[in-house]
Amino acid sequence: MQGDSVTLHTGVQTNQQEEIKWYFSNTRIAQISGDLSLICTDVQCNNGTERFRDRLKLDHQTGSLTIMNISNTDYGEYKLKIFSSSSDSEKIFSVTVSGVSPAERDEVKTVKEGESVTLDPGVTKNLNDLKTWYFNEILITEITGDQSKICTDVQCDERFRDRLKLNHQTGSLTIMNTRNTDSGEYKLKIIINNSSFSITRVKRFNVSATALTCRGMDSSRPLKEDDGNSPPDPNGIPLKEDTS
Repeated sequence: MQGDSVTLHTGVQTNQQEEIKWYFSNTRIAQISGDLSLICTDVQCNNGTERFRDRLKLDHQTGSLTIMNISNTDYGEYKLKIFSSSSDSEKIFSVTVSGVSPAERDEVKTVKEGESVTLDPGVTKNLNDLKTWYFNEILITEITGDQSKICTDVQCDERFRDRLKLNHQTGSLTIMNTRNTDSGEYKLKIIINNSSFSITRVKRFNVSATALTCRGMDSSRPLKEDDGNSPPDPNGIPLKEDTS
């Protein structure tokens, strides 16, 4: 999906003796070998090739390639070539890119102080996916397939002590008894792992918690008369009867 980060796994642990090359549409876009001076990505590999400028990352341990902020022009075949002293191997990855669905778009939420608000990603994810919630880039919750690694509130951050509730099936987050200080950006990061690739997907919610305001006097209600049965004047001073 557009905007995701996608990692294509080599499936090997390099011992710095192999030479690993990545190609897109028969153009070399990344390379790593034992000689660190030969590590390159995109424009460093080929002058004038700027399709992936600042969007490629190589894992120096495995040679795996990550494409960040993927766009619909990045779809196609990615070819991996591994050269070693004992053998050579080749692997093809076919990457498709879809548009952003309404459920995945950023959302704006407004809530009154004291009320609860639920941030729902809108899609049921695999229970083995890693789901992490951040508030203004601070980790506040984490869910993994290992239930022992689930943390909320005080385990991750004390700001929301006893006020967070997680849905382990969908990854949705409920903030209870909201406060004005809860306003800000909430980001859900979902990492979908596969033996051949992994996808990092991010959804953002901008939350505004507004304070409750006191109601003023209802000007439509009749004003009380004073003891002298005379209505007050506009300045709040009782009018005296003319006894002359």
